[in-house]
Amino acid sequence: MSFLSFFLPLKLCHENHCFRSEKSYNHPYVMRNRMGSISHPAINSVVESYETGPAQMKTTKAAICQIFCLDGDRRGNFVRIENAIREAKDAGADIACFPETALLGWVNPDAHKRARPIPGEDSDRLCKLAEDFDIHLCVGLAEKQGGNLYDSTVLIDNKGDILLKHHKMNLLTELMSPPYTPGESIGAVETKFGTIGLLICADTHDNIILKRMAALKPDLLLVPYGYAAAEDEWPGHGKELEKVVANTARKTGAFVIGTNLVGEITKGPWKGRIYGGQSVAADRKGQVVSIAKDRDRDINIVIY
Repeated sequence: MSFLSFFLPLKLCHENHCFRSEKSYNHPYVMRNRMGSISHPAINSVVESYETGPAQMKTTKAAICQIFCLDGDRRGNFVRIENAIREAKDAGADIACFPETALLGWVNPDAHKRARPIPGEDSDRLCKLAEDFDIHLCVGLAEKQGGNLYDSTVLIDNKGDILLKHHKMNLLTELMSPPYTPGESIGAVETKFGTIGLLICADTHDNIILKRMAALKPDLLLVPYGYAAAEDEWPGHGKELEKVVANTARKTGAFVIGTNLVGEITKGPWKGRIYGGQSVAADRKGQVVSIAKDRDRDINIVIY
Protein backbone atom coordinates (compact mmCIF):
# COMPACT_ATOMS: atom_id res chain seq x y z
CA MET A 1 0.00 0.00 0.00
CA SER A 2 1.40 3.40 -0.93
CA PHE A 3 1.90 6.16 1.65
CA LEU A 4 -0.73 8.40 0.05
CA SER A 5 -3.33 5.66 -0.16
CA PHE A 6 -2.84 4.92 3.53
CA PHE A 7 -3.66 8.53 4.36
CA LEU A 8 -6.61 8.87 1.99
CA PRO A 9 -8.91 11.56 3.45
CA LEU A 10 -12.08 10.64 5.27
CA LYS A 11 -14.90 13.20 5.03
CA LEU A 12 -16.84 14.04 8.18
CA CYS A 13 -19.82 16.42 8.10
CA HIS A 14 -21.21 18.49 10.97
CA GLU A 15 -23.32 21.67 11.07
CA ASN A 16 -22.99 22.38 7.34
CA HIS A 17 -19.20 21.98 7.38
CA CYS A 18 -17.49 18.95 5.84
CA PHE A 19 -14.16 17.86 7.31
CA ARG A 20 -11.40 15.87 5.70
CA SER A 21 -9.37 13.93 8.21
CA GLU A 22 -6.84 11.12 8.07
CA LYS A 23 -8.35 9.05 10.86
CA SER A 24 -11.89 8.97 12.16
CA TYR A 25 -10.82 8.65 15.79
CA ASN A 26 -8.94 11.94 15.78
CA HIS A 27 -10.88 14.25 13.53
CA PRO A 28 -11.52 18.01 13.69
CA TYR A 29 -14.83 19.21 15.04
CA VAL A 30 -16.99 22.28 15.48
CA MET A 31 -17.00 23.77 18.98
CA ARG A 32 -19.33 26.52 20.07
CA ASN A 33 -17.15 28.92 22.06
CA ARG A 34 -18.43 32.18 23.41
CA MET A 35 -18.01 34.15 26.61
CA GLY A 36 -22.00 34.52 27.67
CA SER A 37 6.62 41.04 -6.32
CA ILE A 38 6.38 42.84 -2.89
CA SER A 39 3.47 44.72 -1.55
CA HIS A 40 2.75 47.37 1.07
CA PRO A 41 -0.42 47.96 3.14
CA ALA A 42 -3.56 48.49 1.05
CA ILE A 43 -1.87 47.11 -2.09
CA ASN A 44 -3.62 43.94 -3.18
CA SER A 45 -1.98 40.93 -4.77
CA VAL A 46 -4.54 39.46 -7.15
CA VAL A 47 -4.69 35.83 -8.19
CA GLU A 48 -7.53 34.42 -10.32
CA SER A 49 -10.03 32.21 -8.56
CA TYR A 50 -10.00 28.64 -9.82
CA GLU A 51 -12.33 25.66 -10.19
CA THR A 52 -12.91 23.27 -7.30
CA GLY A 53 -15.28 20.69 -8.71
CA PRO A 54 -18.45 21.79 -10.48
CA ALA A 55 -18.73 25.18 -8.81
CA GLN A 56 -16.21 28.00 -8.94
CA MET A 57 -14.76 29.30 -5.69
CA LYS A 58 -15.84 32.79 -4.70
CA THR A 59 -13.12 35.42 -4.76
CA THR A 60 -11.88 35.86 -1.19
CA LYS A 61 -9.88 38.55 0.60
CA ALA A 62 -7.45 37.36 3.26
CA ALA A 63 -5.59 39.73 5.58
CA ILE A 64 -2.04 38.80 6.55
CA CYS A 65 -1.96 40.35 10.03
CA GLN A 66 1.77 40.71 10.68
CA ILE A 67 1.67 42.27 14.13
CA PHE A 68 4.08 43.02 16.94
CA CYS A 69 3.81 40.34 19.64
CA LEU A 70 5.47 40.67 23.05
CA ASP A 71 6.30 37.49 24.97
CA GLY A 72 3.98 37.08 27.93
CA ASP A 73 1.95 40.24 27.25
CA ARG A 74 -1.43 38.53 26.86
CA ARG A 75 -3.45 41.71 27.41
CA GLY A 76 -1.35 43.83 25.08
CA ASN A 77 -1.27 41.15 22.40
CA PHE A 78 -5.07 40.96 22.52
CA VAL A 79 -5.20 44.73 21.95
CA ARG A 80 -2.90 44.40 18.95
CA ILE A 81 -4.93 41.48 17.58
CA GLU A 82 -8.21 43.38 17.91
CA ASN A 83 -6.76 46.48 16.24
CA ALA A 84 -5.50 44.34 13.35
CA ILE A 85 -8.90 42.63 13.00
CA ARG A 86 -10.61 46.01 12.82
CA GLU A 87 -8.18 47.21 10.14
CA ALA A 88 -8.57 43.96 8.19
CA LYS A 89 -12.36 44.20 8.30
CA ASP A 90 -12.27 47.84 7.19
CA ALA A 91 -10.22 46.68 4.19
CA GLY A 92 -12.92 44.16 3.30
CA ALA A 93 -11.14 41.01 4.46
CA ASP A 94 -13.07 37.75 4.82
CA ILE A 95 -10.31 36.01 6.80
CA ALA A 96 -7.70 37.52 9.14
CA CYS A 97 -4.54 35.44 9.64
CA PHE A 98 -2.21 35.84 12.65
CA PRO A 99 1.20 34.45 13.71
CA GLU A 100 2.24 31.47 15.83
CA THR A 101 1.60 31.55 19.63
CA ALA A 102 0.42 35.13 19.28
CA LEU A 103 -0.62 35.67 22.91
CA LEU A 104 2.23 34.29 25.06
CA GLY A 105 5.09 33.89 22.59
CA TRP A 106 6.86 30.88 21.12
CA VAL A 107 9.08 28.68 23.34
CA ASN A 108 8.07 30.73 26.39
CA PRO A 109 8.23 28.28 29.34
CA ASP A 110 5.82 30.50 31.29
CA ALA A 111 3.12 29.11 29.00
CA HIS A 112 3.21 25.86 30.99
CA LYS A 113 1.50 27.80 33.78
CA ARG A 114 -0.29 30.51 31.84
CA ALA A 115 -1.70 28.77 28.73
CA ARG A 116 -5.37 27.81 28.69
CA PRO A 117 -7.32 24.94 27.14
CA ILE A 118 -9.14 25.19 23.81
CA PRO A 119 -12.01 25.85 24.21
CA GLY A 120 -11.14 28.14 27.08
CA GLU A 121 -10.85 31.77 28.06
CA ASP A 122 -8.39 32.80 25.32
CA SER A 123 -10.17 31.02 22.48
CA ASP A 124 -13.55 32.23 23.77
CA ARG A 125 -12.35 35.81 23.51
CA LEU A 126 -11.11 35.24 19.97
CA CYS A 127 -14.45 33.64 19.04
CA LYS A 128 -16.24 36.71 20.35
CA LEU A 129 -14.00 38.97 18.25
CA ALA A 130 -14.72 36.87 15.15
CA GLU A 131 -18.45 37.18 15.75
CA ASP A 132 -18.35 40.88 16.62
CA PHE A 133 -16.38 41.77 13.49
CA ASP A 134 -18.15 39.21 11.26
CA ILE A 135 -14.85 37.74 10.06
CA HIS A 136 -13.04 34.39 10.01
CA LEU A 137 -9.86 34.19 12.11
CA CYS A 138 -6.78 31.97 12.08
CA VAL A 139 -4.66 32.49 15.22
CA GLY A 140 -1.77 30.61 16.79
CA LEU A 141 -2.15 29.87 20.51
CA ALA A 142 -0.38 28.00 23.29
CA GLU A 143 -2.85 25.39 24.56
CA LYS A 144 -2.80 23.51 27.87
CA GLN A 145 -4.47 20.08 28.01
CA GLY A 146 -3.93 18.41 31.35
CA GLY A 147 -0.17 18.18 31.78
CA ASN A 148 0.56 18.79 28.09
CA LEU A 149 1.37 22.08 26.40
CA TYR A 150 0.61 22.29 22.67
CA ASP A 151 1.64 24.80 20.04
CA SER A 152 -1.80 25.12 18.42
CA THR A 153 -3.70 27.09 15.83
CA VAL A 154 -7.44 27.49 15.38
CA LEU A 155 -9.71 28.48 12.50
CA ILE A 156 -12.78 30.38 13.75
CA ASP A 157 -15.73 31.34 11.58
CA ASN A 158 -17.65 34.61 11.59
CA LYS A 159 -20.31 33.15 13.91
CA GLY A 160 -17.75 32.48 16.64
CA ASP A 161 -17.42 28.72 16.04
CA ILE A 162 -14.07 26.93 16.04
CA LEU A 163 -14.08 24.99 12.76
CA LEU A 164 -10.64 23.39 12.98
CA LYS A 165 -7.70 23.03 15.36
CA HIS A 166 -4.17 21.85 14.65
CA HIS A 167 -1.33 20.89 16.98
CA LYS A 168 2.18 21.57 15.67
CA MET A 169 3.93 18.31 14.84
CA ASN A 170 7.50 19.24 13.92
CA LEU A 171 9.02 20.64 17.12
CA LEU A 172 12.43 22.00 18.09
CA THR A 173 12.33 20.29 21.48
CA GLU A 174 15.73 21.59 22.59
CA LEU A 175 14.47 25.19 22.77
CA MET A 176 12.19 24.79 25.80
CA SER A 177 12.09 22.48 28.82
CA PRO A 178 9.76 20.73 29.09
CA PRO A 179 9.00 21.02 25.36
CA TYR A 180 5.67 21.28 23.61
CA THR A 181 3.81 18.00 23.12
CA PRO A 182 3.77 17.08 19.41
CA GLY A 183 0.52 16.77 17.49
CA GLU A 184 -0.37 13.65 15.53
CA SER A 185 -3.18 14.37 13.07
CA ILE A 186 -3.79 16.67 10.13
CA GLY A 187 -7.20 17.95 9.06
CA ALA A 188 -9.00 20.29 6.69
CA VAL A 189 -12.49 21.75 6.65
CA GLU A 190 -14.77 22.69 3.76
CA THR A 191 -16.01 26.29 4.02
CA LYS A 192 -17.63 28.83 1.75
CA PHE A 193 -14.08 29.87 0.84
CA GLY A 194 -13.13 26.36 -0.24
CA THR A 195 -11.36 23.61 1.72
CA ILE A 196 -9.02 25.10 4.33
CA GLY A 197 -6.14 23.29 6.03
CA LEU A 198 -3.92 24.34 8.92
CA LEU A 199 -0.23 23.77 9.66
CA ILE A 200 2.25 25.64 11.87
CA CYS A 201 5.71 26.98 11.00
CA ALA A 202 8.23 24.08 11.08
CA ASP A 203 5.52 21.64 9.95
CA THR A 204 6.12 23.10 6.50
CA HIS A 205 9.77 21.97 6.60
CA ASP A 206 8.73 18.30 6.77
CA ASN A 207 7.96 16.66 3.42
CA ILE A 208 5.98 13.82 5.02
CA ILE A 209 3.68 16.32 6.73
CA LEU A 210 3.26 18.16 3.43
CA LYS A 211 2.35 14.91 1.65
CA ARG A 212 -0.26 14.17 4.29
CA MET A 213 -1.74 17.64 3.86
CA ALA A 214 -1.69 17.32 0.06
CA ALA A 215 -3.80 14.13 0.38
CA LEU A 216 -6.59 16.25 1.89
CA LYS A 217 -6.61 18.49 -1.21
CA PRO A 218 -6.91 21.90 0.47
CA ASP A 219 -7.72 24.97 -1.60
CA LEU A 220 -6.25 27.28 1.03
CA LEU A 221 -3.57 26.47 3.61
CA LEU A 222 -3.14 28.86 6.54
CA VAL A 223 0.21 28.70 8.37
CA PRO A 224 1.08 30.82 11.42
CA TYR A 225 4.86 31.30 11.61
CA GLY A 226 7.36 32.30 14.27
CA TYR A 227 10.29 32.73 11.88
CA ALA A 228 13.28 34.07 13.81
CA ALA A 229 16.98 34.66 13.19
CA ALA A 230 19.88 36.68 14.59
CA GLU A 231 19.50 40.42 14.15
CA ASP A 232 22.23 40.67 11.51
CA GLU A 233 20.60 37.91 9.41
CA TRP A 234 17.66 40.16 8.55
CA PRO A 235 16.44 41.15 6.00
CA GLY A 236 18.12 38.25 4.19
CA HIS A 237 16.42 35.58 6.31
CA GLY A 238 13.14 36.57 4.74
CA LYS A 239 14.27 34.83 1.55
CA GLU A 240 14.31 31.54 3.48
CA LEU A 241 10.70 32.05 4.56
CA GLU A 242 9.80 32.90 0.97
CA LYS A 243 11.33 29.61 -0.27
CA VAL A 244 9.58 27.57 2.42
CA VAL A 245 6.12 29.02 1.71
CA ALA A 246 6.57 28.62 -2.06
CA ASN A 247 7.67 25.00 -1.61
CA THR A 248 4.69 24.34 0.68
CA ALA A 249 2.32 25.65 -1.99
CA ARG A 250 3.87 23.47 -4.69
CA LYS A 251 3.89 20.34 -2.53
CA THR A 252 0.30 20.72 -1.25
CA GLY A 253 -1.30 22.28 -4.33
CA ALA A 254 -2.88 24.94 -2.12
CA PHE A 255 -2.80 28.71 -2.01
CA VAL A 256 -0.65 29.28 1.10
CA ILE A 257 -0.70 32.22 3.51
CA GLY A 258 2.25 32.22 5.90
CA THR A 259 1.90 34.86 8.61
CA ASN A 260 5.01 35.80 10.58
CA LEU A 261 5.27 38.28 13.44
CA VAL A 262 7.54 41.13 14.45
CA GLY A 263 9.28 40.91 17.82
CA GLU A 264 11.99 39.10 19.76
CA ILE A 265 12.44 35.75 21.49
CA THR A 266 13.03 36.52 25.18
CA LYS A 267 13.48 33.04 26.68
CA GLY A 268 15.69 29.99 26.19
CA PRO A 269 18.64 29.18 23.91
CA TRP A 270 17.36 31.43 21.10
CA LYS A 271 16.91 34.46 23.37
CA GLY A 272 17.58 37.64 21.40
CA ARG A 273 16.67 36.25 17.98
CA ILE A 274 14.41 38.52 15.97
CA TYR A 275 11.09 37.81 14.29
CA GLY A 276 11.53 39.84 11.13
CA GLY A 277 8.10 39.76 9.52
CA GLN A 278 8.19 39.43 5.70
CA SER A 279 5.07 37.21 5.76
CA VAL A 280 4.46 35.44 2.46
CA ALA A 281 1.54 34.37 0.28
CA ALA A 282 2.06 31.96 -2.63
CA ASP A 283 -0.34 30.55 -5.20
CA ARG A 284 -0.86 26.81 -5.66
CA LYS A 285 1.93 26.63 -8.25
CA GLY A 286 4.41 28.10 -5.78
CA GLN A 287 4.55 31.58 -7.25
CA VAL A 288 5.00 34.20 -4.52
CA VAL A 289 2.26 36.81 -4.89
CA SER A 290 2.78 38.92 -1.77
CA ILE A 291 5.49 39.69 0.79
CA ALA A 292 4.75 41.85 3.83
CA LYS A 293 7.05 44.50 5.26
CA ASP A 294 10.51 43.79 6.64
CA ARG A 295 10.60 44.01 10.46
CA ASP A 296 7.53 46.19 10.76
CA ARG A 297 3.81 45.80 11.37
CA ASP A 298 1.79 45.21 8.21
CA ILE A 299 -1.81 44.36 7.46
CA ASN A 300 -1.46 43.01 3.94
CA ILE A 301 -4.57 42.13 1.90
CA VAL A 302 -4.33 39.23 -0.54
CA ILE A 303 -7.11 38.34 -2.99
CA TYR A 304 -7.26 34.72 -4.11
